[in-house]
Amino acid sequence: MGRMTASTGRRVLLAAPRGYCAGVDRAVIAVEKALEQYGAPIYVRHEIVHNKYVVQTLEKKGAIFVERTEEVPEGSIVMFSAHGVAPVVHDEAAAGRLATIDATCPLVTKVHKEAVRFAGDDFDILLIGHEGHEEVIGTSGEAPDHITLVDGPDDVAKVEVRDPSKVVWLSQTTLSVDETMETVDALKEKFPQLISPPSDDICYATQNRQIAVKKLAEDAQLVIVVGSKNSSNSIRMVEVALDAGASAAHLVDFAAEIDEAWLEGVTTVGLTSGASVPDVLVDGVLEWLAERGYGDVETVKTAEESITFSLPKELRRDLRAEAAALVAERTGTAPSGE
Repeated sequence: MGRMTASTGRRVLLAAPRGYCAGVDRAVIAVEKALEQYGAPIYVRHEIVHNKYVVQTLEKKGAIFVERTEEVPEGSIVMFSAHGVAPVVHDEAAAGRLATIDATCPLVTKVHKEAVRFAGDDFDILLIGHEGHEEVIGTSGEAPDHITLVDGPDDVAKVEVRDPSKVVWLSQTTLSVDETMETVDALKEKFPQLISPPSDDICYATQNRQIAVKKLAEDAQLVIVVGSKNSSNSIRMVEVALDAGASAAHLVDFAAEIDEAWLEGVTTVGLTSGASVPDVLVDGVLEWLAERGYGDVETVKTAEESITFSLPKELRRDLRAEAAALVAERTGTAPSGE
C-alpha cells in the first residue's frame, strides 16, 4: 500500500481518557521505587500489569517476574501484582521467609473485602469473571467455599445456590460493562432476590475507556486498541468497538503490528489504549499513522480522571533488613552487618 498524503482528509480520533489507570500507575511506580530503594533484584509474582512493553522495561531495570511464590529465593523481596492474590499466597510468602510488597489495585482489594464480608454473612457469592484470570483466582481464594464463578450469560443456567434469598453478585474489575449487566440480568431472572454489591465492581477506568471507545466507533471505520493479548480490559475494548458499530477493530502491542491493509478505504481511524498501556506506545502508533497520511488528530474526550492511589505502605519500611531478619530467625544467625 502506497503512502498517503495529508491532503486526503484522513484523520485520527484519539480517545480521552486512555492508557494508565491509577491502579496501574501505582503498581508500575511501586516496582520502580522498590528497585531504586532496595536494589535489584525485586521479584514480582506474575506480571505486575498485563502489558508486554512494561514488563520488558522493568525486567531491564532488574525486576524478575515469576508465576509461583516458591520460585522466589528465601530472604528476597517479592511484590504482588496489581491483579491481587489469594490469602494462600501471603501464607506461602511467609513460609518462604519473603518480605512482601502488596501492589494490588485498591479497587481489586475492595472486591476482596466484599467477598470476605459476604462470606462471613454466609451468602453464596456469584463472581462474574473470566476463568483463569489472575484477578478471579485471587478473589475466589478469599472465600472459596462461598464463591461460584459465572463466566458470562451462558453460564447462568448451570448456577446453583443453597438459599436463593442469600445470594450476591460481585465481578472482576476489567469486564465489559454491557456484558456484565447482561449476565446480572440473567442472574436476577433466575434469582429475584439477588443482591448487588454496594458499589460498582467494574473499575472507573474500565468503564471510562469503554465509553470513550463507543464514541470513537460512531465515526471511525477502524478502531485500533493498543494493548497486550493477555490484557482483559484491552480485549474488551475491541469487543465494545465492534458492538458499537466500528467496521473493524484490532488489538496491537506496538505500531509495527499494524497491517497496512486495515487502512484500505478508511478515512477515520479511532485510537485508544488499555489501562495498562504507557503513552509512548500510543505515540508510536500516531507517528506510524501520520506517515501514512493520517496526520489530522482530534481528541475525543468523554470523561475527566483525577483519581490517584498512594504507594504500598511496605515501601516505607526497610524491607531488605526485614528479609534478612526473617532468614536469620530461621537459621539462628545474626543478620549481616550486626
